[in-house]
Amino acid sequence: MTPQELVVRMLPPFGGWLALAALALPGGSPLRGAAVVLFLAAGPGAAVVRVCAPALGARPAEGPVERRDPDFARHSDLLERLMLTLFLSIGAVMVVATVLIATHTFSAQRVLLTLTLLTTLAAFCPPLRASPPPRPTPRPTPTPKGSAQ
Repeated sequence: MTPQELVVRMLPPFGGWLALAALALPGGSPLRGAAVVLFLAAGPGAAVVRVCAPALGARPAEGPVERRDPDFARHSDLLERLMLTLFLSIGAVMVVATVLIATHTFSAQRVLLTLTLLTTLAAFCPPLRASPPPRPTPRPTPTPKGSAQ
């Protein structure tokens, strides 16, 4: 692993720890709000998408029949990863908050701490291997009508 890959891998957990540190700022601080919102919107999802990236990139995007945009596959894959990052992060926030509410231990600090720990754990996970593309199944040859086999 190169130092650049390590830095990219550790950005989401670093954002979480930075958001936790930002809780020490005054309550109405815009910097505090920005750090927390940015982490909650992208941090956990970015860590999970990084783990799944090889599996996501195994099959390229299929565009419309008429290809007018030569970069369609690249743009489509980028949009897919951005949307997955956002929705996985929001989903993780909802699940963690629901569990903490159900156990009567809910607080914003606990949600942030739990998500930061889960994001750190996901950053240490190795990437998934891509499965090989499916082999086409051979079609049986049709037998002519009326022939005996």
